[in-house]
Amino acid sequence: MAERILVINPNSSLSCTDGIAAAIAPFAAPGLPRLDVTRIVDGPPAIVTWRDWYGIAEPLCRLVESEPADAYIIGCVSDPGLEAVRTVTDKPVFGTLRCAIAAAMMRGERFGIVAFTDKSKPRQRRALQAMGVEDRLAGTVPLNLDMEVLTDPVAPRARLAEAARQLVALGAEAVILGCAGMASHRAFAEDACGVPVIEPCQAAVTQALLAVVAARAGRLRMAAE
Repeated sequence: MAERILVINPNSSLSCTDGIAAAIAPFAAPGLPRLDVTRIVDGPPAIVTWRDWYGIAEPLCRLVESEPADAYIIGCVSDPGLEAVRTVTDKPVFGTLRCAIAAAMMRGERFGIVAFTDKSKPRQRRALQAMGVEDRLAGTVPLNLDMEVLTDPVAPRARLAEAARQLVALGAEAVILGCAGMASHRAFAEDACGVPVIEPCQAAVTQALLAVVAARAGRLRMAAE
């Protein structure tokens, strides 16, 4: 059976899901696991509040239990349900925020986050605290835009450029796009601010590919012995 990595958008937005699919499409190649993207059809339009964040854990668990894959990625940059989903599968499960933070720290000593809204900040702080890297955060600047504005090809770009430049002024040497709805704007934001910009779904896919290919190599080695 072909290897598969499943990226799950925990919100119901089609435009956000399509943006994730477009962002990770360059990582597909012959010989690598297939990359599939899906969404929680009955999920909230966006993960905005703590209630959204906690409430989506069970739907994520049910989806993972019903969809076999070699690795899973939760496509929301506050990692909702990550710990819960890891209890229902023996396959690796990646949170896009944690992967993005790891990638950002490989590009600079301090990083900044362009957040979806002000309400995103405490949820993202939780991940920073769990990783023990809160002191590496230069700052967080929220866009406070609706999801459908965020996923528009043009509408959020002036605000996004401003936010990215603010973070660089605060000392960020890398910038994380703090919502999967920003996925299509990575190159624009990087051009605007002049430092590496990390798109979290891309960061998670690189880690998932590494995990699945490494597991494959292990199986081949054991079969040859």
